[in-house]
Amino acid sequence: MAMKSLFLALFATASILLSAAEEPGSVVFLHPDGTGLGHWNAGRLLKVGPDGMLNWDGLERLAAYRPHQKNWLSSSSHAGATVHAYGKKVHFDSYGMDRDQPLTALSGKPMTLLQEAMSEGIRGAIINSGHVGEPGTGVFLASVLKRKDIEGIALQVLESDAELIFCGGEVYMLPEGVMGQHGEPGRRSDKRNLLEEAKQAGYRVIYTREELLGLPDDAGKVLGVFAARDTYNDKSEEILKERGLPTYNPGQPSVAEMLSVSLRLLSSDPAREFFIVCEEEGTDNFSNHGNARGMLDALLRADEAIGVVTNFMEAHPQRKLHLMVAADSDAGHPTAWTPRGWDETKPLPARTKTGAALDGVEGAESLPFMSGADQYGQRRPFGIAWGTRDDFPGSVVAKTHGYRSELLGSSIDNSDVYRILYQVLFGVEPGVSAEKGSEQSP
Repeated sequence: MAMKSLFLALFATASILLSAAEEPGSVVFLHPDGTGLGHWNAGRLLKVGPDGMLNWDGLERLAAYRPHQKNWLSSSSHAGATVHAYGKKVHFDSYGMDRDQPLTALSGKPMTLLQEAMSEGIRGAIINSGHVGEPGTGVFLASVLKRKDIEGIALQVLESDAELIFCGGEVYMLPEGVMGQHGEPGRRSDKRNLLEEAKQAGYRVIYTREELLGLPDDAGKVLGVFAARDTYNDKSEEILKERGLPTYNPGQPSVAEMLSVSLRLLSSDPAREFFIVCEEEGTDNFSNHGNARGMLDALLRADEAIGVVTNFMEAHPQRKLHLMVAADSDAGHPTAWTPRGWDETKPLPARTKTGAALDGVEGAESLPFMSGADQYGQRRPFGIAWGTRDDFPGSVVAKTHGYRSELLGSSIDNSDVYRILYQVLFGVEPGVSAEKGSEQSP
């Protein structure tokens, strides 16, 4: 009887594990770097007014996000990306490692979530409005001792065999002195021409928005290099005005356009799932420079990318697609400064009463932004007050939408991003074998 009871107990446990497995799905992880509630609230005011709804507002689930690392109350961008990619907290100065120590992911495998997904036949892509070394996407395919080793990161990313790689950073892919398509010479000290090597490895290399939008569904592996460095100019308003530069370079594709093409290409095979890691880096970089206009431009570009995914979901209901939108810190901690009775033709003061730096449309002591119309048809002036220039905890949130969006609770740790996305991609918790219904050995 004891043996029979033990057998029944084991059988019941195995049945529970098997029944817990869900159908695998596809994932878009959209990372608007350095965004907190203040960024989204300001973007809403500007774009649609206080009573309107951004694409972000329409996402199904929202959770408070805890960004701390193992030795800091906040997170750097490279440590934040590392915990997203591996599911483990690390030293704040880590890029795909725990400082100088290789990582084993929460699944028990010595690879990132994207690398593990690709090893299982899931189609993989990264998208970044910044250069190839930006950690929000780069960490998913590269591990280096120092974040400044962009040459090493570029090499690993281009050798990763990811199906789609869309970013800037041409200068980090060309030998020193070799002029690139975007008008700047290469910077690689090892003299390697990674663009030629990528072509030899089977990549179609493209450089322009027109080439991106013209890609056929069967394009195969594509490397899109859309800027010498970044697709934006992350300086203060005053410096951009002095140099005659826009916040984003005209003619270079937005993350929404890169994401739209990626969804079209990767969904062309209905039998295969896909995993896209997409970062709008400008939200963080403009905030770090205290540039309110640039921050808002970047934030609304991220919101446009969210709309691309939700529209895709509506057009392809048969696709089990999960969207997660999450940052890793609250860069600048901006607050919409909304004075009562302010004359919209009057420049804002340089600072608030508490001493916070205050920005209008052209930086300090310039005219205020004007909100979209409210339900009464009124538009109101506002400014952006900066709490800091750094990446601090602030008020970061995560949101999910679509397939298995309920996996997001009301409050999550940064390491839970990995756990949730793993369950969508593989149908089980990290460390559990979907085939055997049992724990995998680490």
